[in-house]
Amino acid sequence: MKVLVINSGSSSIKFQLINMETHQVLARGLLERIGIKGSVLNYYKDSEKKVIEAAISNHEEGVKLIVDYLTDPKDGVIKDKSEIYAIGHRVVHAGEKFNGTVVITKAVVDAMKECIPLAPLHNPPNIVGIEAAQRILPGIPMAGTFDTAFHQTMPEKAYIYALPYTYYEKYKIRRYGFHGTSHFFVAKQGAREMGKTMKDLKIITCHLGNGSSMAAIEHGKSVDTSMGFTPLEGLVMGTRCGDIDPAIPTFLMKTENLTIAQLEDFLNKQCGVKGLSGVSPDMRDIEQKVAEGHHGAILALEVFSYRIKKYIGSYIAAMNGVDLVIFTGGIGERDLNVRRKVLENMEFLGIEFDKEANEKAFGIFGYISAPNSKVKVMVVPTNEELEIAEQTVEVLKNNK
Repeated sequence: MKVLVINSGSSSIKFQLINMETHQVLARGLLERIGIKGSVLNYYKDSEKKVIEAAISNHEEGVKLIVDYLTDPKDGVIKDKSEIYAIGHRVVHAGEKFNGTVVITKAVVDAMKECIPLAPLHNPPNIVGIEAAQRILPGIPMAGTFDTAFHQTMPEKAYIYALPYTYYEKYKIRRYGFHGTSHFFVAKQGAREMGKTMKDLKIITCHLGNGSSMAAIEHGKSVDTSMGFTPLEGLVMGTRCGDIDPAIPTFLMKTENLTIAQLEDFLNKQCGVKGLSGVSPDMRDIEQKVAEGHHGAILALEVFSYRIKKYIGSYIAAMNGVDLVIFTGGIGERDLNVRRKVLENMEFLGIEFDKEANEKAFGIFGYISAPNSKVKVMVVPTNEELEIAEQTVEVLKNNK
């Protein structure tokens, strides 16, 4: 049984073809610059990489190119597209409409279109990717896994903002949260490692990358998360500001004479680690500059780590305890310094940090808490594509 996972962006398509019997990734790749001069497909089969330059004007041509290479006599991994059991789409926003993976129907696509105002940068290309796949791969069942779905279990006190309630009723302004697929996957894996299920535990997951978010997961349900109405709220990120005084944007609009579009671009693309450091949004660059004593980089690292520590404390309070803390994502899995700064001096909360274990868990699974730590802390590499594929298979079986 083979599942094709598609993550469609505005000018890109990321994909994996997974053998669900073995969880082996048969082929994966990234098609970039769709509709732009210099379109290129980076195609990976086992350890081999092939770079294909082709003029791709739209997503339909992009999906066709991907399928052509998956079925190519020399570079392909399947003989015919009929070997694809199902297609799982990574999709971002469904508002309050879905709390799990769903079979793609016209009603689902219509619901995604209704949510475009909530995710104007993400939902349109997600829809385009779905429609392109439907035309190129007709008859193959498809499912959509929403970033927001896992967080639909949050209680009203956690997702509502202190605005007039009529704005929630009229515009659905509320906390939605994102990265749900990753938070669910790593929490499930962490619980399994402890010989338990998610329902047995209180878990805090830290998905740290260029976009970062955290989740409080109580007995299998997300009860709070750091991202909000948009992915701008919460932790300090690569270029996003995270939590700030809401009066700051209007102050900047007045003093810097910014338009709404300029302000949105500034908060999303010029702030965060990049803005604080004046160096880069990439934590690898920050760490290099920290070693050189660069003040801006040191400050960015401190602020980034401090915000995570604060959220851990608040989620422990919200859940009345925690059994397991998980680090994942590019930074969570590989930045030893960030994890150390977050976890040191947390003994009073039951977290005993193990420095040597932390150094060993670089990009791989590992405990980074001391053996006698009351609260366990793990590094769990995320695999959103596998989770999407598994949920796709499950929902299609249940739909028969």
